[in-house]
Amino acid sequence: MEINAAAAWLNSTFGNLDVSVALAVHKLYDMAGGFFTPFFEVISFFGKGGICLIFLSLALVFFKKTRRFGTAMCIGLAIGALITNCCLKIVIARPRPYVDQNGILYQLWLLVGQNVESDKSFPSGHTTAAFASMVPLFILGNKRWSWTALLFAFTMGIARIYLVVHYTSDVIGGLVVTPRPEIDELVLKFQGDIGAIPGPFDSYLAYRGIKTLGVRMDRHCANAQAIAEFLQSRDEVAEVRYPGLESH
Repeated sequence: MEINAAAAWLNSTFGNLDVSVALAVHKLYDMAGGFFTPFFEVISFFGKGGICLIFLSLALVFFKKTRRFGTAMCIGLAIGALITNCCLKIVIARPRPYVDQNGILYQLWLLVGQNVESDKSFPSGHTTAAFASMVPLFILGNKRWSWTALLFAFTMGIARIYLVVHYTSDVIGGLVVTPRPEIDELVLKFQGDIGAIPGPFDSYLAYRGIKTLGVRMDRHCANAQAIAEFLQSRDEVAEVRYPGLESH
């Protein structure tokens, strides 16, 4: 499978992170036996093409009381679509995670519905649309309820990782642009309250952890494989479910 330099850099730089987070999110499938699959498929549907979010923003524009919310959502969706779908997806052309049939992500994809997307992977259009439309609602709305908008956006990102139609590095990142000082102050306060911007030492620890993540994941997988094979060989064990086994 031939990929361009930008996509190759993403795969090599964030490969360990992508696999680690995908395996962590996949534990939802292991714990609930596929219960979350239709839920995340429904969440993902609301972001498909941004159609539902566009209709929501237009509906809010229609009413005077909610017009500023709808206007901000429309602007965010337009900018997000222009940057994501019209520029970055075309330039970077990163293949979807399930394209590599020899990878662990392909095995996870087989378990969670085998959803197929027609365009490229980076960045996530669904997640871009979700955050581009929901962040204005959070910033401009009453904080007693507007936090649910961010909850939807975050859930969209998790849904795309869970369904293995996006890498983790496809859905993280973003920016907030505003000409209004009061909104800028609110965003800065929000960053401080939730710790959205890591400090230098936190960044160093994260970087150090990423450097050894590949070695640690190899050892984790080898240990898990050995345990799964041992359990499978025991008559006392009725069934072993592990992606690394041929029987899975």
